[in-house]
Amino acid sequence: MKSCKLATFIADSVYQNSISRSTPLPEFIAIVWNVDPDILQIGPLTIRYYGILFALSFYLGYNIIRSVFRREGKPESDLETLLTYMMVGTIAGARLGHCLFYDPGYYLSNPIKILMVWEGGLASHGGAIGILTALYLYTRKRPEQAYLWLVDRIVIAVALAGLFIRLGNFFNSEILGIPSDVAWAIIFDRIDSVPRHPAQLYESIAYGSIFVGLYRLYHKLGAKTPNGFLLGLFLISAFGFRICIEFVKERQAAFSADLPLSMGQLLSIPLVIAGVILLVRALKSGFDLKIEQDS
Repeated sequence: MKSCKLATFIADSVYQNSISRSTPLPEFIAIVWNVDPDILQIGPLTIRYYGILFALSFYLGYNIIRSVFRREGKPESDLETLLTYMMVGTIAGARLGHCLFYDPGYYLSNPIKILMVWEGGLASHGGAIGILTALYLYTRKRPEQAYLWLVDRIVIAVALAGLFIRLGNFFNSEILGIPSDVAWAIIFDRIDSVPRHPAQLYESIAYGSIFVGLYRLYHKLGAKTPNGFLLGLFLISAFGFRICIEFVKERQAAFSADLPLSMGQLLSIPLVIAGVILLVRALKSGFDLKIEQDS
């Protein structure tokens, strides 16, 4: 009997203590993430996980496009030029996108800060616009490599790059999810002690899945891929998922805090619409071509 009374007393004490706290006792054990984003420091040079993963995305993407050029008889001598256009388009577009889409007031008041890429701040929507613009400029001098033909194949590599870049964001403890009590919630110890959705990992897994799907489709269709088909699928899947994932991400643009949709969602909607248009046109043209061949 005494043991029962003691147990009751302990239970009551724990209960009273828990309701007196400003925050409730956690009902689960969250994963704590406290990895140093810096791998190595050599004098003024800092090697970071993000940089390694970013470079790896270009290396693997280069090899993917090289295999495409070999398969379809395109000149491999153009690959280094294409890589240069891609790198400039990606970095310039992503940086300008971050500055103009997410904090225009600050960067327009301090334009020199736009050039300070090493301080961080790249936006995927800006990167997408930068890549599309760079590829347009590249194909203008190479009519044998049609714009949609090239972009259809480039998005395979871009999807893979998205996987690595979001992993880099995870190592940097940035682009955080909202607080959550899901079983797989993560505490980013370098930021705060709040369990959050691992939004970076959600996006990384999504981009990896998109890459696998696009790669398999191209492997099956090859040169018969209708123009705009893979690009349309990429825009719909990547930015459609982005619209969904934004609901569990912290708002990146302070001025959009009171809006029903985040800046990332607002920028994604027109890209999804463009993807639908491209996909419908590609399927129609592919279907018409098959009818002509059959007749």
